[in-house]
Amino acid sequence: MVKYADGPMADVQIDIDAAPQVVWTYVSDINAAAPFSDEFQRAEWEDEGPALGARFRGYNRREGIGEWDVPCTVTAFEPDRTFEWTIGNLDNKVARWRFDIEPEGDGSLLRFSAEMGPGPSGLTPMIEATPDAEEVIVATRLGMWTENMQRTVDGIKALAEGAPA
Repeated sequence: MVKYADGPMADVQIDIDAAPQVVWTYVSDINAAAPFSDEFQRAEWEDEGPALGARFRGYNRREGIGEWDVPCTVTAFEPDRTFEWTIGNLDNKVARWRFDIEPEGDGSLLRFSAEMGPGPSGLTPMIEATPDAEEVIVATRLGMWTENMQRTVDGIKALAEGAPA
């Protein structure tokens, strides 16, 4: 059974015909995913970023769920390679999102991963109200994440491959 507290994960990856430095331009832009997501709307830096430890706020909206914003902290930052942010309390995170770029010939392999929990999130009240449905609730949410993540990497691919060399 997939339990929220176990940190279930989603990940997607895509080959991009662009150098890691070009892909990094989009990966490290906290608003790059907004045009491709049916949930993430925008983000605003609270500190100077992107940089390790920098904080930003993400703004989301989803039909049937509503609108919400989340505090985020950059928890891994290696230019041209890794950009990761954690949502909520770093000691009891709501979620962790991560882009990894690997050189691949003249291009790049872009991996986008995310991990839920274990800290309380919008899923917590649903799981508490219907604990027997936890697996379905978590799987449904992971499916939503995966669809948006795939659209995001597809969009980044299109942007990076269309960028001047």
